[in-house]
Amino acid sequence: MRDEAQDRLSADEAGDHVLPVPHICEAVATVRRRAHALLSEWELPADRLDEALMVISELVTNAILHALPPAVLRLSWTECEGGAGLRIEVTDGGPIPADQRADEDLEPDEHGRGLGIVTALSSRHGSRTCHEGITWWADLPAA
Repeated sequence: MRDEAQDRLSADEAGDHVLPVPHICEAVATVRRRAHALLSEWELPADRLDEALMVISELVTNAILHALPPAVLRLSWTECEGGAGLRIEVTDGGPIPADQRADEDLEPDEHGRGLGIVTALSSRHGSRTCHEGITWWADLPAA
């Protein structure tokens, strides 16, 4: 016989999906494809799916370009603006030390807008420090 805590744990585990993020630029497209397949299975509406994939791309790209490995993408359901919402989290190994950054090689016209895009598309977003590094998260309404 299962107790109530086990039932809650199983339900929580069923709602989360974790994707490892290889620390190479090519991983962004792979992670986006895998997330697209999963969010389609979850029946996220097409317009929200496109927005979610944009947020995923931006957070994963930031983790690859500006943080230490490893990185992990976690997708789950949450409460958002009075209804169901999608929680997107990317946890990375923390910032790359300043003396190891390659930021000066990045074209300003092609970079630097990621968190602005996340802000525009999400109902709320933020970051938190954890024992793995830093988790960047965004909530998007599901409907």
